[in-house]
Amino acid sequence: MSTPPLERARAFLLTHARLLERRLAELWLGTPTPATAYAVLDALAAYRNPDGGLGHALEPDARGPESQPLAVDFALEAVEQVLDSPTGADPAVRARVAEFAASLVPYLESVAAPSGGLPIVLPSIAAYPRASHWGDGRFPPGLNPTAGIVTRLRRAGAKGAWLDAADDFCRAEIDQLTDLDGHSALNVLHFLVHAPDQDWAAGHRAEIGGRLGDLPHFHLHPGEGYGLTPLDLAPLPEDPLRELVPADAIAAHLTALAGAQQPDGGWPVSWEPPGPASLLEWRGVVTLKAARVLAANP
Repeated sequence: MSTPPLERARAFLLTHARLLERRLAELWLGTPTPATAYAVLDALAAYRNPDGGLGHALEPDARGPESQPLAVDFALEAVEQVLDSPTGADPAVRARVAEFAASLVPYLESVAAPSGGLPIVLPSIAAYPRASHWGDGRFPPGLNPTAGIVTRLRRAGAKGAWLDAADDFCRAEIDQLTDLDGHSALNVLHFLVHAPDQDWAAGHRAEIGGRLGDLPHFHLHPGEGYGLTPLDLAPLPEDPLRELVPADAIAAHLTALAGAQQPDGGWPVSWEPPGPASLLEWRGVVTLKAARVLAANP
């Protein structure tokens, strides 16, 4: 008798993944408790620097110890998983999440442009091994990652003058948006879902939703090579962004995702990480994501 896919995924995470992904897996594949949520936040704290930011290869493609907006964005995605999990409604968990989120704001403010926008990485990334797509680390402030970071901080309960400025930056950039790729679209659409002014957000959301099939680095239907998918955009069935994606595209990606599981129980990555540790860490990240999606979409 063959081992069910989710059991194989659990075994892969236990034998291959970092502590962070193993604790996150307990939220989605185990029996979550508030203690599990606290453990996720404690695991993130290990990547903290004295400047209040996060580094130390939390995002596995950036191997340096120095803080990066990229690492904060990665951490906040984990925080969002805590909020979306069955433990997310617990008042004590929400208080711990809000405390963690608020502690990141001074660092982000210190590296933001005068406009309030954030670059995805800082030039200091170039002093260390990194994935080739990070180049020399010189990136302008952009909706990727600012819109995603703003959205997740707001969801976590963070406040502050810089956060208001970053919110204004995102609105202004969205109002004049022309070029867009899959990563920026993901950030922008999540920002629009949670924007207080839904009259303003609705038109932009519909316009971007109509362009999903044409965006670079986004596969509306399964395709070859690197690209985000509708399951990155809306991994859970109740996600409001599911309405932007044809049902047959969701079904095709779920079939493709299930079929991509490797003999060892994990999932592959579709880009070249900067070394064997990075590759293994990413496989833990993508395996957790795949298992979470398949468990939520039976």
